[in-house]
Amino acid sequence: MSLTQERLWTSWELHTLLVDYWHDVDTNWGRNAASYYTEDALFEGSQASYRGREQIAKFYRWREDRGARTAVHLVSNFRAELLGPAEALCTWYLQLYAADGVPVLPTHAPILVAMMTDRCQRLDEGWLCSHRKFESWFEGGIATTNPVLDASR
Repeated sequence: MSLTQERLWTSWELHTLLVDYWHDVDTNWGRNAASYYTEDALFEGSQASYRGREQIAKFYRWREDRGARTAVHLVSNFRAELLGPAEALCTWYLQLYAADGVPVLPTHAPILVAMMTDRCQRLDEGWLCSHRKFESWFEGGIATTNPVLDASR
C-alpha cells in the first residue's frame, strides 16, 4: 500500500470512529464515549479538562444526570496526518447546536464552533484518542456543558 493509500484508509477509519463517537454522544448520552479513548487520555475542553477514561465517563454521566438536553455535534474539514504506523494527528471543526429540553426546539446559530485537534494511537483494540483539544473560535447564545468536576466523586 502506498503512503497516499495508507493515509486515505487511515483517514477513513479515524473519521468513521469520530462520527460514531459523536453519534453515541448525541443519541445515547455518551454512555460509550469513554471507550473511544486510551486509558490515560486527556479530554481538554474549553472550560475544564478530564484525564483518563473514568473522568471522561464521569463527565458524560454528569451530563445525563442534568436532565433533558438535545445536542448535535457536526464534524467538518476532517484531516489526518500519519505520524508513524500507530500514531496520527487529526484536525477538524466542530459545530455544536445544543439546548436543554427535548425536540423539537427553536433553531439558532451554533453555540460553539471549535478547531479540534486529536492525537490518536492504534492499539490492539484499534484506533483510540489519546488527546482531544477543543480550541473555541466562536461561542454564543446557550452555554456549553463543560464543568470542572470534583475528582473525588
